[in-house]
Formats: sequence, structure tokens, C-alpha cells
Amino acid sequence: MTNTMTAQAALDRLETLYAQSVANLRDAVKTFLANGERPDATARGEGLFSYPELRISWFGDRPVNLATRAYARLSRQGVYSTTITRPDLYRPYLLEQLGLLEADYGATFDVVPSKQEIPFPYVLDGSDVVLDATMTAAIARYFPTTDLAHIGDEISDGLWDSDEEFPLAQFDGLRTDFSLARLRHYTGTPVEDVQNYILFTNYNRYVDEFVRWALEQIKDPNSIYETFSTSGGVVVTRDTPNPEAVVADAAWKKHQMPAYHLTAPGWNGITLVNIGVGPSNAKTICDHLAVTRPHAWMMIGHCGGLRPSQTIGDYVLAHAYLREDHVLDAVLPPDIPIPSIAEVQRALYDAAKIVSGAPGEEVKKRLRTGTVVTTDDRNWELRYSKSALRFNQSRAVAIDMESATIAAQGYRFRVPYGT
Repeated sequence: MTNTMTAQAALDRLETLYAQSVANLRDAVKTFLANGERPDATARGEGLFSYPELRISWFGDRPVNLATRAYARLSRQGVYSTTITRPDLYRPYLLEQLGLLEADYGATFDVVPSKQEIPFPYVLDGSDVVLDATMTAAIARYFPTTDLAHIGDEISDGLWDSDEEFPLAQFDGLRTDFSLARLRHYTGTPVEDVQNYILFTNYNRYVDEFVRWALEQIKDPNSIYETFSTSGGVVVTRDTPNPEAVVADAAWKKHQMPAYHLTAPGWNGITLVNIGVGPSNAKTICDHLAVTRPHAWMMIGHCGGLRPSQTIGDYVLAHAYLREDHVLDAVLPPDIPIPSIAEVQRALYDAAKIVSGAPGEEVKKRLRTGTVVTTDDRNWELRYSKSALRFNQSRAVAIDMESATIAAQGYRFRVPYGT
């Protein structure tokens, strides 16, 4: 173990090893395409194409007066490890985490080549390697590919084996690369533009309103926001002429879940994703956005009111969920409670007061808090006689198809959530 390696030095080493592996893999693919030369098996065993592995050791005493934070904490003495991808992208996040572990625990760091290889498809973007379908099949015989047997969420779901080393992160290099690739596919935007604060919706009217507001922010010289990145590779700046038409003409229709990123320094802007309808879509996008480690995600959309005291246009703020979506039952059983988060609830309540201009007692007439049912059956009305008892027993105030899924995914992946 290299006891003198600082957090900064560890990050530098991660970037060096990762860049070497990516260059090695790209060069080897080009050589194979040019003359059929296969990569050397011995060199591969020594880490020719490997992700770098970050290892942290802590065998000291538990710190006194440790800050009450939910991250950068070590629960037991021992060695923690994970593989890392895109250390350039994750550098600010990793630096904060490692800096706290170094300062509070006196943890020591080491960076070595891992036994986990980078699949070749993940390094071809941005390279000069051009493939067709026949080439891909041939390359897959001799180069590392995406092996789904080694990609999963066992760490997040508490299913890992702790006999030896402890997991340092929820997502290793393979799992992260898998999701970064899926995000590009689903949203049509660069993963580098995903911001720390994420909104989900499934109504174009909310997208239109967000686009209008975002472009106003970009035009404002005093705004903290810098660019507006949308599906299809469109990026609007303060110098973009006729930005409304530019965004309207973007190729967002080609993507299943188009995204819109209002960027700010330090990724402290806002990302809006139009996720479509249903718990399956909600689960899918959360599976992948979780690897970006956002500060919070929230759902804004429509729901059906279940109480006679409600009227069209009322707000509903979920403080509990009746999970009838079923997409997560195997990994997070529905009898596990999904608590609301006080800070998020308060922020949403205060936002409703600000936007409506109504004082606290007045806004309560339009803002209903309570249990929200999330169903996987859009035609739940056709079996209302069977559902009515559960609605009444749960005191549910509204029903939708995404809220509980997004909250459960936030709970599962340790991302603050609200709906």
C-alpha cells in the first residue's frame, strides 16, 4: 500500500491508468482491423485493457465528532475497493469524497490495474476507429465485450459478499460505463451535460415551459446558467441567434427519453428528462442516471385525484406511496417503506407558495399532501371496484404511474427524491 499517496495523486494515477488502457484498446482494435493481429493474452492478464482499481485502507480509530453526512463514511476497518471509469468526468466528485476520507479517517489510497477489462464498444466513441457489423462480430471474438453476468446492482441491493474487501462504491467501472452508454442512447445528449438536479416529466407542456424558462435564463447576463443542451446535439448559448427555433428544430423525436440540460458551473444546473409513461420507463432512466450521482431527482406531472375534496388543477405532494407498480418488487419488496425526505418536501411546499403567490394557509387549499398510488395499469379505472378498498385503507389522495417508482429508485440508489 502506498501510504504517501494523496487524494490528488490517486486521481492523477486513475486518469493515467485509464487513459493508457483506452489508448491500448483503441490501438489494438486498429491493429486487428489492419492485419488481423490479436492482442497478447499475457499482456491482457497484466492489465493491458483494464479499468484502474481504487483501493482505500483504514485500520485506525473511529473519528470523534464526525460530521453527520450521508456520504464519505467508513463503517468498518478494512480495505475498500472499486474499479473506476471516466476519472476525468468524475474527478470533482471523487476528490470531494477522497478528501473527506483522508481528512477525517486518515485513510490511505492505492491505485492499481484491476482484473476487470474495459469492453471495446465503450472506447470507440471519439476515436478514429470506424466499424461495420461484420467487423464488430470479429472483434468480439478476441477483445473484451460487455458481459452482462458481471454487471448488476448487487451492491446497491445489499447482496455483496463481505468476506474479504468491502465495496467502495455502488457502481463499478463496468456498471457505470453500461449506464453512460444507455444515457447517450435514450436521451440523445452527452453524459457530460447531465446536471446535479434532475426533473422527470411525461408531458410536453412541461417540456415547453422548461424550454421557455431555460432560454430566458440563458439570455439573462446575470444568470448563473451558461448553456442549454438538448437532444440531437443542440447547444444554445447567449450568442445563439433565434434560440427558440434552434431548439424546436432539434432531433429530439429520434430519442426515447429526450433530455434538456440547463448547465451551470460545477454541474449545479437543472436536467429535465421526458421519460414517457409508466413505471418501466421510470425505472429504466433512474437505473442509468443514478451513476451520475445527482444531488436530487423529482417527478413533475399529472395524477388522478382520489378524494371528492379535490378539484382539477390542485397540487399533490406525496408524503407516502402505495406501490402497485411491481417493477422493483424483486429487489425492493413493496412492504419496505419508502419515507419522504423532509428537506425535499419543505422545498416543494415553499416553491408552491412562491409560484402561486399565496400565503401558507391559502396554498394549503390547493396543495394536498398524502399517499400516492403508483400503478402499472393505465386502465385501473376498469377494475375500480377491486381497487377502491385499498385506496380507502391507504387514505390515498392520488394515483399515477411513475411517482413511487422514482422514489423507490432514489431510496435504493441513495439519491434524494420527491414527487
